[in-house]
Amino acid sequence: MAEYDVDLFVIGGGSGGVRAARIAAGYGAKVMVAEEYRMGGTCVIRGCVPKKLFVIGSHVRHEIDDAAGFGWTIPEATFDWATMVANKDKEIARLEGLYATNVEKAGVRIVKTRAVIEDAHTLRLATGETVTTKYILIATGGMPNHGPVIPGIEHVISSNEAFHLTELPRRVVIQGGGYIALEFAGIFAGFGSDVTVVYRGDNILRGFDEDVRAHVRAEMEMAGITILTGCTITSIDKRNHDYISHLSNGSSIASSKVMFAIGRHPNIANLGLEKVGVAINPSNGGIAVDSFSKTSAPNIYAIGDVTHRTNLTPVAIREGHAFADTVFGNKPTAADHADVPTAVFSEPEVGVVGLTEAVAAEVHGSGVRVSAVLPTFVHTEMTDGLPLRYIHLISVRLPCWDTSPLQSRLPPLGINLDTAILTGWRKYRNAARRTSDSVWKR
Repeated sequence: MAEYDVDLFVIGGGSGGVRAARIAAGYGAKVMVAEEYRMGGTCVIRGCVPKKLFVIGSHVRHEIDDAAGFGWTIPEATFDWATMVANKDKEIARLEGLYATNVEKAGVRIVKTRAVIEDAHTLRLATGETVTTKYILIATGGMPNHGPVIPGIEHVISSNEAFHLTELPRRVVIQGGGYIALEFAGIFAGFGSDVTVVYRGDNILRGFDEDVRAHVRAEMEMAGITILTGCTITSIDKRNHDYISHLSNGSSIASSKVMFAIGRHPNIANLGLEKVGVAINPSNGGIAVDSFSKTSAPNIYAIGDVTHRTNLTPVAIREGHAFADTVFGNKPTAADHADVPTAVFSEPEVGVVGLTEAVAAEVHGSGVRVSAVLPTFVHTEMTDGLPLRYIHLISVRLPCWDTSPLQSRLPPLGINLDTAILTGWRKYRNAARRTSDSVWKR
């Protein structure tokens, strides 16, 4: 009789957990995955995928506006929010089915219920069943964080609810200045909503190069989005069908919806971590892990957003694969978190990888060379002066990058083409190594 029911129990059916389960099963492990909501996790169900579908949909109006410059006469178009949401739901359901099918084809058993840790080798399902396992992998992701409780916080929606609104709001106030806030600002504005962004910092996109921040803000404001910085929402009142957001600067804004997108926190509540001594990283609130994703409990690992290291789906997938290689493939592998490409699906879009100008200067001093290019393409010349939507580049060049230890790994480069930066990084990296100056490509 086997010592345990399974070799690996994965809590969470998102991208990272699914990859770990499939790879572990490929090595011959008996694997079970528990998912209490829907297979696919944040990215597939209420994150990257539906968001990108909304982004694409919001761009259609721009293409219609541009058409006249290319000789097209298009009758006045109408937009139906409910149709788009319904079609988005169909696509997400299709992808969810593929996730589940691929996991089951790998020989992994899926249980659609919540699982909590009872002891180092036992999990209790919400059904009452208990399962014993040699290893536990926690891949429960993150969840929206609304910050401190304020009067009227119950009126606030997050990105989760934004994907399921029954109608397009006429006016939207969004608190936050990062990825999610700016992406939804562009989405709602693209569909015709009046959008105001409220952010506590001095400018949006904290952590990005200053000229990228300035360029994105200028383009968003040119598109009609109001951006208020240096203030926060202190309370929200409901008045008839609208909401009044009161700001720390003494002003107030009326809107149909109020959305908070100030960040996400690791989904660690009520998992039973304290029963097995799994430590929490005091600096970020995520599960503390080593370079191989092992927690303070020797047979328990954690990957993805629940560790609050680099909260990106491709990183979670890589961490899950590395975990399976390490534990079941006898190939110790640590996921590399350096120079990870990232994209912001704002309007205009942003894609970056490597060091920012400020960090590069701090690390390498006077050896840093910076160039910025705002090229003009035929598309923009034919569209009656519409805002540049695709073009912004920063490159940071360090001397001797063919021999420098840093540059022989990944030379830093910044470019706003989100899809290119995420899918074609090797091409850009190799090009950067072959040239003696900045590299850019549309």
